[in-house]
Order: sequence, then C-alpha cells, then structure tokens
Amino acid sequence: MTTVIPRQTAANAGIRPDLKALIALREQARRLDLAPRGRVLATRSGGHLSRFRGRGMEFDESRVYQPGDDPRNMDWRVTARTGIPHVKLFREERERPVWLLVDQGASMRFGSRVTFKSVIAAQTAALLGWAAVDRGDRVGGLVFDETRSLQRQPASRGAGLLPLLERLSAAPVASGAGYASISEAGAHLTRQIRPGSLVAVISDFADIQPEHSVWLSHLATDQELLLILIHDALESDVPPPGRYPVTDGRHQQQLDLTHASQREAYRSIFQQRLDRLQQLAQRHRAHLLQLATHQPVGATLAHELGARFGTSR
Repeated sequence: MTTVIPRQTAANAGIRPDLKALIALREQARRLDLAPRGRVLATRSGGHLSRFRGRGMEFDESRVYQPGDDPRNMDWRVTARTGIPHVKLFREERERPVWLLVDQGASMRFGSRVTFKSVIAAQTAALLGWAAVDRGDRVGGLVFDETRSLQRQPASRGAGLLPLLERLSAAPVASGAGYASISEAGAHLTRQIRPGSLVAVISDFADIQPEHSVWLSHLATDQELLLILIHDALESDVPPPGRYPVTDGRHQQQLDLTHASQREAYRSIFQQRLDRLQQLAQRHRAHLLQLATHQPVGATLAHELGARFGTSR
C-alpha cells in the first residue's frame, strides 16, 4: 500500500469541494435530526445526562435562585452585586441560532483514500447548515485556515450559510488573516454566540489539549455543543509494516512503520487524541461525533446524530 497525496487542483473534488455539490447536499440534509431534546446523552461512550433548554432561548431577566434550578444558569454578576444567588431566565425565540466552526487548516488538507479531511468537513458543514435552514433556524459560522477566515452572523433562509459554502469551495488565497488552530478560532467565536445556540465544531482537533480548552467551556455554557471529529483511516488504523511515501504537494518524506514499536507509537497518537476529546466532551456536556474520510458523509452523520439522542436512524 502506497499513500501519495495528490497535488491540489480545481478539478479534483477530493481536494476541494464544488459549490454546486455543497448546495446539492440540501436533499440529503432532510435525513438529519437537529431537533433539540429535553434530555440528551453527553457522549456516545458515556452515560452522563445533561439538559438543554430547547429550540433557542434569549435572555429575559434574572431572579433569586430556587432549589432545583440548573446551576449552569447562575447569573454570577447579579449574584456578586447583591450577595444573593440569582439565575438567568430565558424566553423562547422562534429561530435558533446555529453556528458552524469549520477547520480548514493544514492538518485538514490530508487524505489517504477518497478525499481530504477538509472536504469531509465542508460537506458536514453543508449538511448541518441545510438541515438547520429547513428547520427554520438561522445559520452562520466561522470558516478558517492558517491564512484567512470568513465569519457570518446567523441569518435566515441560507443568507448566512451560502457565503460559508462559497468560502469552503474557493481556491486558497493567502491573506494573513487566519487562525493558527481550532483553539484560537474557537476562542474568537466565544465572544459572538448568544445563549440557546447550537454550535458545531468541525475539525480533526489535531492540536487539542485539555489545558487549552477554556473556549470549549464557554461554547458549552447555555449552548448545545457538537464536537465533530474528522479523521482519515491512515490516522485511526495503523497500516501494515512498511515504509510509505507521503507528500504535502511540495515536499515528500517517508513514514517508517517497519518495527512494532514504531507502529505502536503511531497508533497511540490518534488514540490519545480521541481519549482527550471524549474526556472534554464529558466535562463540557458536549456530543462527540466521528466521521472518516472513506465513509459516506450523509448516512454516517445521520447515524451519529441519532446516536447523540441514544437512538439510531
């Protein structure tokens, strides 16, 4: 088995998605269940139950804390000012804000079969975005790589989604206004999001570290948070012993997996990343979903979203 990553060309759909193809995913998106639920599982692997407020809530007022109130709704500013515990009250709004944080950084531009992780991330964002639009929700988000970014506030009827899809399908142009990591982009997004939103973070989380996860805590506060791990089979499954040429389109190196110790070290890299994500998902009461580059995106995402509610579709 030889793994060679092809050079990036506009004609290769496995390297960069076509805008028309992302728009056409609207039909598949009707299979996805984005409906908020009263009680949902925090992760597929864990059994911790958490409560989300439902279809999108907007801050209304504060009142004195009563036994049984959710401590996550504490209004710490009023509590500090009055010396009496207060909680925030919310009113239901017609349209829930849906935010898509889509990583297109260097580690996402990789694939050993079928397509790049960045393409799967783009297709996932399109499917989630169209599913939200069809529910009447407002969709916006942040698409970024290390050289540029595009942010759109949630808007109705695809007005916020379409610019993001255009950015995801556009050829790379270095502008110097990007984000170096998912943590840096996520920290920026925490200042934009209102309570009651659905936030989907779509990334390979290559650089995720528990000590740099404060942004996840902020995103999960008063939000429903989806962590969507995009990975390639060459990352999650160790290939047979051998030496494999790999390239970024400019430079080529060899991946040496001839010895058992090298293969075990290789295997542990992805497993440690997955373990960290599972721990963070449980800590922040988020849902962890997984998509691989060789799997059909629509069907896999529908199954993963069903698993987030403890059912499969």
